[in-house]
Amino acid sequence: RGARAALHGADQTWSYLTLQERINQIAQVLLRDMGLVAGNRVLLRGANSPMMAACCLGAIKAGLVVVPTMPLLRATELKQIIDKAQVSAALCANSLVDELSHCLDPAHPQHTSSLQQLVVFGGDAPNGLESRMARFDTSYEGHPTTRDDVCLIAFTSGTTGQPKGTMHFHRDLLAMCDLFPRHVLNMSADDVVCGTPPIAFTFGLGGLLAFPLRYGASTVLLEKLTPELLLHTIEKYRATQCYTAPTFYRQMASLADGVDLSSLRHPVSAG
Repeated sequence: RGARAALHGADQTWSYLTLQERINQIAQVLLRDMGLVAGNRVLLRGANSPMMAACCLGAIKAGLVVVPTMPLLRATELKQIIDKAQVSAALCANSLVDELSHCLDPAHPQHTSSLQQLVVFGGDAPNGLESRMARFDTSYEGHPTTRDDVCLIAFTSGTTGQPKGTMHFHRDLLAMCDLFPRHVLNMSADDVVCGTPPIAFTFGLGGLLAFPLRYGASTVLLEKLTPELLLHTIEKYRATQCYTAPTFYRQMASLADGVDLSSLRHPVSAG
């Protein structure tokens, strides 16, 4: 599927080949440049974008365990996650680095000794992720993980107390793709997906990343979506699936007059 569109960002579209090359470079940065080994936990921090998606998939391909975090979290919440998951390294969007940097500062109340490395993406810093990626070839075979190896620690929202880290295996990410999207959505390579949930939230990880990539479809990853902008995103990209919360759909409904939503087959909600 090399030439097919995989990820649509705010100002660029990545083909499946481009995505694979970025993933392979990121995996090598993590292993060979940052010195991480299989099983190490990597915190991910960024709004929805092709680069955030590539970081998630690159870490998994390297045999690491990804710990995605919601963009709105502050240093206090980030420290709890870092300590509980024993996170040793982080990949963070340039726009969200401030809160996370407190966790690296020995003088700050939210300092944690677990986190040793922070690499920033989304800019042109000489030691940023993009600069490091340029040093590596675009081919990488992938770490020989097994179906029962942990690849994701997803934290609950903490509605019943402290957030809890839930472990997911490599097999889990494939299993979820072969159930709901196959049997309920009848998903195919012709689908185009969009929506609001962050990739850091399992609703977003499934609906906006794992599901479409499993079927050769394409997905639209945008950082900030209003109800009006999401409607026009459906129209612009001829989206067939949309993922968002019930309250968002209610706001969209009052703005939908005059917007061409004829492509949309499955509006999916959670929350």
